[in-house]
Amino acid sequence: MKTNLRYKFIFIIAVILLCIYGIIGLPKSKDELIANWNKNIHLGLDLRGGTRLVIQVEQQDAFNQEASADADRLKDAARKANVALGEVSVDEAKSIEDAKSVAIVVKGVPSTLAGNFRGLVNEQLPEWVLASQNPTDYRLTLKPTNALALWKNTLDLSKNTIEKKINALGLTEATVQQNREDADSELLVQMPGTDDPARAKQIIQTAGVLELYDVRGGPFESREQALAQNGGVLPAGTKLIGQPSAGGNISKSGGIYVVARTPVVRGPDIRDAKPQSGQLPGTFETNFVLSQEAARRFADYTGSHIGSPLAIVLDGKVLEAPSIKNQISDNGVIQGQSSQQEANDLALNLKAGSLPASVKYEQESTVGPSLGADSIHEGFIAGIAGVLAVIVVMLVYYKKSGINATLALVLNAIILIACLSYFDAVLTLPGIAGIILTIGMAVDSNVLIFERIREELRAGKAVIPAVDAGFGKAFLTIIDTHITTVVSCAILFLFGSGPVKGFAVTLVIGLIANVFTAVFVSRFIFDWELSRPKPVQQLSI
Repeated sequence: MKTNLRYKFIFIIAVILLCIYGIIGLPKSKDELIANWNKNIHLGLDLRGGTRLVIQVEQQDAFNQEASADADRLKDAARKANVALGEVSVDEAKSIEDAKSVAIVVKGVPSTLAGNFRGLVNEQLPEWVLASQNPTDYRLTLKPTNALALWKNTLDLSKNTIEKKINALGLTEATVQQNREDADSELLVQMPGTDDPARAKQIIQTAGVLELYDVRGGPFESREQALAQNGGVLPAGTKLIGQPSAGGNISKSGGIYVVARTPVVRGPDIRDAKPQSGQLPGTFETNFVLSQEAARRFADYTGSHIGSPLAIVLDGKVLEAPSIKNQISDNGVIQGQSSQQEANDLALNLKAGSLPASVKYEQESTVGPSLGADSIHEGFIAGIAGVLAVIVVMLVYYKKSGINATLALVLNAIILIACLSYFDAVLTLPGIAGIILTIGMAVDSNVLIFERIREELRAGKAVIPAVDAGFGKAFLTIIDTHITTVVSCAILFLFGSGPVKGFAVTLVIGLIANVFTAVFVSRFIFDWELSRPKPVQQLSI
């Protein structure tokens, strides 16, 4: 019996030490202790202050891009199948409201090839509905299910990309979530501790799309000059890219280029990107690493195009068009960043990827920390007052056994706070409410156990059998109440907003800790008391 208690004691002490380490680490001074506490306990926007943004995802951009890509695919497929098409264009959506009504318009289909055209559409664009306008003209619109899927996918991709970009800035407590169900193209971004959102907004809006193009001609001072050099018509499979040169002077990053329509390397091909110092003092550059498949493709291209120019294009802007000096496989360098931060931001955007649609800021507000400080102070006072009141009642009503409940209650709070630290969970005002509710649940569990023990003692049982029966009979009731509450918290977490989720997470952690403290720790204290050499004839409860 004593050996079993020794192991339990060691286990409980290990849990306590692990929790304390998670909360304050191994501080060597008071200042370090406070710094570790502030570092490990993450406070939410309502407690710490910060920036709150409401972002509108311009869904029509994603729908227009999808339609343009499918229109190009249809033209290529028709050319290969020898189905003559007069004109293929996109009737673009101009606003979010009509995003799902975007259409591909096909004109001039010979009536003799109508059947072939319909078969081609069914094969290549099964997600589009084909409607005849007249014998030679057709209109394709997205099926409702596919339009809904694209809408949701655009929102999810935007959310994930914004999340990556913000977290890469070091704002680990930031949250990105859907703002309202009735405005499902809006995202709510909360960044605790950030009182200057300018850089975060710039990072979010920067697409960070890197593309490397095979240069077929240029640089030219203007688009007119580029077309004139090619007889007024671009060569097949090419397009114009870049910006006109300022004042007629073609600089390193200026001018119009004729490039291949399909890039050699695209944004999704980038596996990693890191800032680094340039070769000259005070200069900075960004190194990028390609995926395995892209590296193979890039090596084949550069190996066969040594001496040819390669346009490095970021967000549609030609950064430079250097000549390929030797074969390049899996990495490259973008030069010319003016500062370390610019190089960092470029690397961040390249890794996070581009947004599937542009965004517009609907609301922006900066919350000061004064409200958070008042809330923390009042919440702390309320929590301490509640705990003290509970301790007094337990000591008066259950006598020495109340000490047992008090120790379990304190350990419950330590475990809960440590879990918030280890899981990088954010503590919010609703989270504080969850902690206070957990205190009530913990007391409730001890009351159930103590009352069961009292019943057994009244029935005439000895102390040790009464304690065994009390814990055994109360255990199933405690588990049942905790499971039902955890299920309720799971529903709150799945369907609730950020503050509601914070409440649910805190409460679930507290409930799990409560099962450990009320059943395991409390039982250990009773067993330790009853294992003394002198038999216990009466229990103070």
